[in-house]
Amino acid sequence: MKDFKIATCQMNVVDNKDTNIEHAIQLIKKASSNGAKLITLPEMFNTPYDNSKFIEYCEEETTSKTLNSMQDIAREENIYLQSGSIPEKESNHLYNTAYLINPKGKIIGKHRKMHMFDIDTDNMKFTESDTLTPGDSVTTIKTPLANISIAICYDIRFPELWTLMNKNNSDIILLPGAFNKTTGPLHWETLIKARAIDNQCYVVATSPSQIENPYYVAWGHSMIVNPWGKIIAKAHENEEILYANITQSSLSSVRNQIPVRTNRRNDIYDTILK
Repeated sequence: MKDFKIATCQMNVVDNKDTNIEHAIQLIKKASSNGAKLITLPEMFNTPYDNSKFIEYCEEETTSKTLNSMQDIAREENIYLQSGSIPEKESNHLYNTAYLINPKGKIIGKHRKMHMFDIDTDNMKFTESDTLTPGDSVTTIKTPLANISIAICYDIRFPELWTLMNKNNSDIILLPGAFNKTTGPLHWETLIKARAIDNQCYVVATSPSQIENPYYVAWGHSMIVNPWGKIIAKAHENEEILYANITQSSLSSVRNQIPVRTNRRNDIYDTILK
């Protein structure tokens, strides 16, 4: 893994796809001008977080205006871009899909959200499976910067998936996510720190800002956590770009001092990919 600067863009998401795309491009340009080599965007960054809007704003990968714009800006700025996630249509299915684009503007990896956010709490109810289909792949991409894995939002609550990403020798796990004002204050920070500690890797969680709208209000509070579980950059409710230096020494330090990978009791238990 190389040492590099990462930027995560906690952005305002509004009910206009073109506006969201254009705004994301401006944030990406700003982050790139400040030396970021890998830039991330939030979950569903081109649409309000709402089942009806997923249907309205969905795009097929091969003809996606959103993806074409993201590929163009990655090429222009010579950066790696994890372009949040978008509602992707394939045949008769919709997916919540995150893409990783290289500095040549080529899509080098994609992750379809595996776990559907179907919850019913005292304060809110949301059923993603009404419109979305779950993905079925563990996503790790080897790049000259690092081994990069991708999960999306609710995927963070399932440590088995993260163990599999760990077995893929992930250095950094990117998590576009949109926890809400109920689950956010309860679990967002705790889960991000726990997954970083469990897997001894960087976790970069990118949320939309906490902008009021009639659909779904995200918690915000994007953050970058190092392999020791320390928060090294954190946003609050409003739009903000976070920056952090990703270093090999931080990974090596925790893995050498606390050798979880070699101390794991694989003779008794294992997590396997079916």
